[in-house]
Amino acid sequence: MNLHRAVHQAAALLLDHPGEDWPHRRETVAGAIGPLPGEAPALLLRFCRWAAGTAPMDLAAGYVATFDRTRRRTLHLTHYTDGDTRRRGAALAALKAVYREHGWEPPPGELPDHLPSLLEFAARCPDPGTGLLREHRPAIALLAHGLETHHSPYADVVRAVLTTLPAGAPAPARPAHPAAGPHLLPFPPPDSPLLPVPYPVRHAPGDEGVRR
Repeated sequence: MNLHRAVHQAAALLLDHPGEDWPHRRETVAGAIGPLPGEAPALLLRFCRWAAGTAPMDLAAGYVATFDRTRRRTLHLTHYTDGDTRRRGAALAALKAVYREHGWEPPPGELPDHLPSLLEFAARCPDPGTGLLREHRPAIALLAHGLETHHSPYADVVRAVLTTLPAGAPAPARPAHPAAGPHLLPFPPPDSPLLPVPYPVRHAPGDEGVRR
């Protein structure tokens, strides 16, 4: 389970927008997962090696082109299942309710279905968080397919997440309180800011002109 928590936290950091803190974030992830065995750490390390050889401005521009300009590769998972229907509002509210039940809030300005937010929640509260990731596994798989079709190195990060979510595996029961235990990446205490690095405010894809 600790391996999965490390993978989820690492993927949350790598899938966030690459701002000024990106080199430190990438080095932190690479240093923490480097000694870990298995397919998921290997995929994450391969992405880190690629990102280390990419200029920061190119990485930021590529991130926007990859995730923010088409719904086929959006990080907002309910777009894959609910689109812009009323069901999506209910799905977002349900996610937010689970977060609040366990004393957690997504970053300000970010929607609760943003994949890095779900991954961060799963790393902090593994039982309910992994349950949510398993519920959204079909959407995560569609995102991975879109990234592979786009020949994006980010596919490695999403594939690493999928290795922690076996197809058809039942979602675990959700406990009343977040699980305690050691983390394999540096975490702030529960009452500190939500992430070691802040999430930027971004709008969900869906504006006029966005390709379907």
